Amino acid sequence: MAAQLASGMGKALQLGDLRQRILYTLAMLAVFLVGAHIPVPGINAAALKHLFQTGTIFGLLNLFAGGALTLFAVFAMSVTPYIDASIIMQLLTLVVPQVEEWSKEGAEGQQHINQWTRYGTVILGVVQSFALAIYLQDNHALLHPGVLSIATVMVILTAGTVFLMWVGEQMTEYGIGNGISILIFAGIVARLPQGISTLYTYLVTGRINWFNILVLMVLAFVITAAVVAVTQAARRIPVQYAKRVVGRRMVGGASTYIPLRVNQAGVIPVIFAASVLTVPLTLAQFLGTNKFLSGVVGFVSFGSVPYELIYAALIIAFTFFYTSIIWNPMDVADNIRKYGGFIPGFRPGRPTADHLSRVLERITVIGAIFLAVICVIPVVFAGATNVPNLFFGGTALLIVVGVALDTMMQIEGQLLMRHYQGFIR
Repeated sequence: MAAQLASGMGKALQLGDLRQRILYTLAMLAVFLVGAHIPVPGINAAALKHLFQTGTIFGLLNLFAGGALTLFAVFAMSVTPYIDASIIMQLLTLVVPQVEEWSKEGAEGQQHINQWTRYGTVILGVVQSFALAIYLQDNHALLHPGVLSIATVMVILTAGTVFLMWVGEQMTEYGIGNGISILIFAGIVARLPQGISTLYTYLVTGRINWFNILVLMVLAFVITAAVVAVTQAARRIPVQYAKRVVGRRMVGGASTYIPLRVNQAGVIPVIFAASVLTVPLTLAQFLGTNKFLSGVVGFVSFGSVPYELIYAALIIAFTFFYTSIIWNPMDVADNIRKYGGFIPGFRPGRPTADHLSRVLERITVIGAIFLAVICVIPVVFAGATNVPNLFFGGTALLIVVGVALDTMMQIEGQLLMRHYQGFIR
């Protein structure tokens, strides 16, 4: 497998345009990693380090930011405001007629949605950066508390998020695709050496033992294998095309299938759920000493049972929501009928769409529960073994493996388009 992968990558680098896309993606990732280590001026490093030792939800955000939040670097907020803005725009497609029309207008409508998503990113970036600045000031992590320091933090963090949004869009257009997902992937992978070093420190100091390490390695292997299996698993719906005469030729009569993936939404629901859970914390900092919100934040603190239950519920909800957006059974049924096809045992049109909907709902239940379980199991393990701050758990592995598989499939498609043998079998 390793030899096949190396051979496939070698062929990819031999193609001029594909090599350029890969190198462009790597260059943008280098920019991201450099920016994740440039600290914002005026921050008390000792106080900041103490805040991240308490095991709050900031640890999860820090995972997405590649450690930039720990250093409070210019990319400390990563692309979280952009993800939140994307969620809001997708929700608006269900309630705002104008946004719904844009979603059906193809590339031109998508440009309008992207533009409003950018505006939303700036607004949410300002709100979130203000909340972070107030949080740092209240915890004595600002060297010079005051309006000027808060404004400086807001401007730098918001500018960093907007720049990362632009980097992600450029990677999608000129790189190998999925720019935002690859940035999150890079942020998680960049923290892997630090995670290994932390585990070694815990082992040396006696907080954990070799049995804990062994169980952790087995758990990581099982999760990785399960993610690969479920990501590639699909239900094949047979489709038969009738013969028809086009000019003087007889065409059609072929049999094919529609692959309905068990995890149609990929890792997007996990990213969405993690972003939504930051909203109460942001609101609590924005509104100051609001007792109700402070109580809510304390109730759903990171690692608590309510937090994990809400996290799992959000993942399941977003899985169904995102699947319904990206896969429309009625459109698929219309396309099958348009080209003279049918699913054996079902009439074209509405009966076919209803059949596809039933199958999609059943397999989406499996995919949604799988995502929720994978993200919760490592936290249960951390509580059982007393391994603190295990942020590189199921969520991280799910995103890393999912994005890696998707990226490999995109490169595979580029190779197959050029009549090269790929590296995925």
